[in-house]
Amino acid sequence: MSGHNRWAKIKHGKAKQDIVRGKLFTKAIKELTISAKNGGGDPALNASLRVAIQKAKDINMPQDTIKKAIQRGTGELPGVNYEELTYEGYGPGGCAIIIDVLTDNKNKAVAEIRYLFDRNNGKMAEAGAVSYMFKKRACFTVSKEKATEDSLMSIVLDAGAEDIKEVGDVFEITGEPSAFEAIKAALDNAKIETESGAITKMPDTYVALNKNDAEKMIRLEEALEEYDDVQDVYSNYDIDEATAAEMA
Repeated sequence: MSGHNRWAKIKHGKAKQDIVRGKLFTKAIKELTISAKNGGGDPALNASLRVAIQKAKDINMPQDTIKKAIQRGTGELPGVNYEELTYEGYGPGGCAIIIDVLTDNKNKAVAEIRYLFDRNNGKMAEAGAVSYMFKKRACFTVSKEKATEDSLMSIVLDAGAEDIKEVGDVFEITGEPSAFEAIKAALDNAKIETESGAITKMPDTYVALNKNDAEKMIRLEEALEEYDDVQDVYSNYDIDEATAAEMA
């Protein structure tokens, strides 16, 4: 279980699910708006917008909501002016953390992120302190119940995937960010359902955490993810099976 595999977390309870769904909508709207602002409102000419639209559809966002978010980005509708920021830091056990933020209040955001680090056994770091440890990757996960490793290889390698490996009860498919759409199309054409699909930041190496540090790190990660301006949290922590079993 690695830090970047956040999709492996299970959320329980309808109230919790409703809160999570609301936050997913908020994050998706921000991503649609900033993608349209940076690259224009035509998804045919804007790859990042195409990805943002697909992510919005994956969480069943209404088409009208998607359209309005894009129009706010292009200036066709009035909207909030978001700024893209990235913060870095260290978590319990010395693991590296990157936080991507979209905010309309930079001063407030940096203060809140610093507070969350301090409150949850972490430490905020200077820009560049840990970002060199991560690379942008297209990443998909497929349940082992949906496909075999051999069948996945024959489908996605020609589409630009570079690696397939077992991670718990899923297969993790990775490749260059530019291959995201081709890999997704190949999986869709083969009618293979994915657990997740995103352009993410994956670490080159991992830091193994003991039970105490792992519990603290998960609390820090969840606190950061729950802050409204945070889009994504990436880390290089790793929890082995024995430690995960202790925490279950």
